[in-house]
Amino acid sequence: MADGISARLTFGIYPGSALGGIDLGGPPDEPDRINQALDQLQGCTGRPFTVRAYDAYADPGDTVPPVPRQTPAGYDRYLGRGRTLDLVAQYHSRSGDVAGFCAFVEDLIGRHGEHLATLQVCEEPNVTGDPALDGAYPGVTEALIAGVKTAKQAAERSGRDIKVGCNSTPLPGPAAGFFTELTRAGGKQFVAGLDFIGLDFFPDVFRPVAADHLAGVVEALLAGHRRDNLAPAGLGHLPLVVTEHGWPTGPGRPQARQAEVLGTVIDVISRHAAALNITGYIHHTLRDARSDGSGLFCRFGLMTDDYTPKPAFGLYQDLISRFSQGQR
Repeated sequence: MADGISARLTFGIYPGSALGGIDLGGPPDEPDRINQALDQLQGCTGRPFTVRAYDAYADPGDTVPPVPRQTPAGYDRYLGRGRTLDLVAQYHSRSGDVAGFCAFVEDLIGRHGEHLATLQVCEEPNVTGDPALDGAYPGVTEALIAGVKTAKQAAERSGRDIKVGCNSTPLPGPAAGFFTELTRAGGKQFVAGLDFIGLDFFPDVFRPVAADHLAGVVEALLAGHRRDNLAPAGLGHLPLVVTEHGWPTGPGRPQARQAEVLGTVIDVISRHAAALNITGYIHHTLRDARSDGSGLFCRFGLMTDDYTPKPAFGLYQDLISRFSQGQR
């Protein structure tokens, strides 16, 4: 593990359990225990630490949304001790209501501006086959472009330093042109409205990676994303934030290995933070959705569903203490 780095990171976490509209039948969130866990991870009051949350726009009258409109519910309650909000404005309009989405984005900034540090417009808009993700909805490109413009203007009117961005999953092969097509459609105003680019990635989860190859795979993915996806699109100057990362435990997936993966990924990110302009890392999930479940999405947490820490929780706590912004 690297003991010194030339650039420091802002860390964070999604403080709920399940995401993506999958009902796994686990226990409900316990806000008091969540706040206790967040206090432990953050360490000292005032240390930079972000709480990631999702708020989805759906058509008025849509009674069967694919994901909860707000997750975790009541996310503002987790913003004590100087923690700031990393909010995702999701676009789930079946009718392609771009104007309605923009009004929603503006309202979010108005309601949460005091604690809002970053606003990500849309969630994984490059993914088209999953109704839990924004790329499945008509007009998502237009919504993303208009939403960034709206967010930037609203942030400037608020007088607060709110960073506006968008994200994607890794973009291999034919998908590599996603951002180039996006900036071509959005033009200079869209590019000027972006303060960061997010990346959701889960190495060794959906495609196995040998333990001794993981660091190399992570390094190549991060460097390739900036070189092959962002730079050709005119976005190579923007900071990159790892907006989702995790590794689930479960049958054949030991807790010790989860900690090893977490340590390896953050080690790679920290060592290359300056060269690749990576400014933040957000872990995917605080606790399991259902610790007695066998499905892949049941046990992504750093804690079990009764808030018992796994080894990765203590490791993440240590990594935050060592590599966080403001620490020396």
